[in-house]
Amino acid sequence: MTTILLVEDDKNQCLLYEQELRLEGYEIITAIDGKDAIKKVQEQRPDLIIMDICMPEMGGLEAMGMILSKHKGIPIIINTAYGNYKDNFMSWIADAYIVKT
Repeated sequence: MTTILLVEDDKNQCLLYEQELRLEGYEIITAIDGKDAIKKVQEQRPDLIIMDICMPEMGGLEAMGMILSKHKGIPIIINTAYGNYKDNFMSWIADAYIVKT
């Protein structure tokens, strides 16, 4: 079964995404911020990471850089409400960039 790490600080969005992805047959691990995401990747390496950018403690771009420095093969999708981060060099290492609407 494919495991997805969902990194989202908004509890309602996280619950919605988690339910929808489980219905599609994915195993879901959740994290509330970048620090938590790094910890979860060390505990159980996911097949895919879907990550928000603006979060407390540690943002998604910083966490993404730290995760990929140790686990290069994990695809990451940025899922954010902010389209302006597309111009940020760090966001270019993501496999996809989705703007929430």
